[in-house]
Amino acid sequence: MLGVAAVGWPLAAWAQRNKRVPRIGVLLPYRESDTEAQAQMAAFRDELQRLGAANVQIDERWAGGDSGKLRAAAIDLIDLRPDVILTRSTAATTVLLYETRTIPVVFLVISDPVGDGFVFSHARPAGNATGFMDVDAPVGEKWLQLLKEIAPQINRVAVLFGSGTAPGAGSYYTRPIEVAASSMNLEVRTIRVNRIREIAQDMEELATKPNGAVIVTPDMTTTLLRSAIIRGAAYYRLPAIYPFRYVVVEGGLLSYGVNIADQYRRAASYVDRILKGEKPADLPVQAPTKYELVINLKTARALGLDVPPTLLARADEVIE
Repeated sequence: MLGVAAVGWPLAAWAQRNKRVPRIGVLLPYRESDTEAQAQMAAFRDELQRLGAANVQIDERWAGGDSGKLRAAAIDLIDLRPDVILTRSTAATTVLLYETRTIPVVFLVISDPVGDGFVFSHARPAGNATGFMDVDAPVGEKWLQLLKEIAPQINRVAVLFGSGTAPGAGSYYTRPIEVAASSMNLEVRTIRVNRIREIAQDMEELATKPNGAVIVTPDMTTTLLRSAIIRGAAYYRLPAIYPFRYVVVEGGLLSYGVNIADQYRRAASYVDRILKGEKPADLPVQAPTKYELVINLKTARALGLDVPPTLLARADEVIE
């Protein structure tokens, strides 16, 4: 009996030491130096810890906006055989799901997961992916209304979306915006963006006539190039609305959309449930629970705009 016990103790200790630590892959299309993207990842890690999933290994891969690096990063993560992969943006999720239909995937900031073929339906994903939706297409009308409210003189609107990275090749948002604009007597022009110098050219051309404005739709490219878009809108004095709060914090005029850090926190709960044995096919895709309106008064003053008190009263946050 003593001999058996003596052998059993080191075996038990060995098993405890070699117990596999759950592994989470993270595929991010942005630059690792992006402080906002880092803050969002911090929210994800903090929520995992709050849920009790602190003893995990997180492998992050940052693609820096390079589509080639994005695919290589996806393959690299898959080779690590993680228990689940967190991915952000339509572009990153498209690449990842092309490479694997077996590893569980939780996606973030996805506008049209059904239309892009990521899931069968919101209620029944049916495959290896589920996650959290971005701004819904009908919100395009709200963007127009808010622009018209903060800058009543506008009669032309340019809709910016990323070339090759926007949901529905850009049509997911542009179509409902065009329909709404016709009833508001607004002219709409769609602009594909891919490089910084193109943004300056497009802004300059838009500003050749008075009373223009800009809607920036959410996708990987517009997020990566947000600083150039903010600078162009300021230089050419174009009122612009964005889908995310942090763009307004960085100098944009106003935003109406979802809180991305909150999406990361909510995604942590899905990752935790998958690590505990649940399947993505059984976890419904979650729509936004709240939209927030943020206004930058400093930018408004620089553009010569008087923000109506009624609009300020409705804002969730006003940046002085």
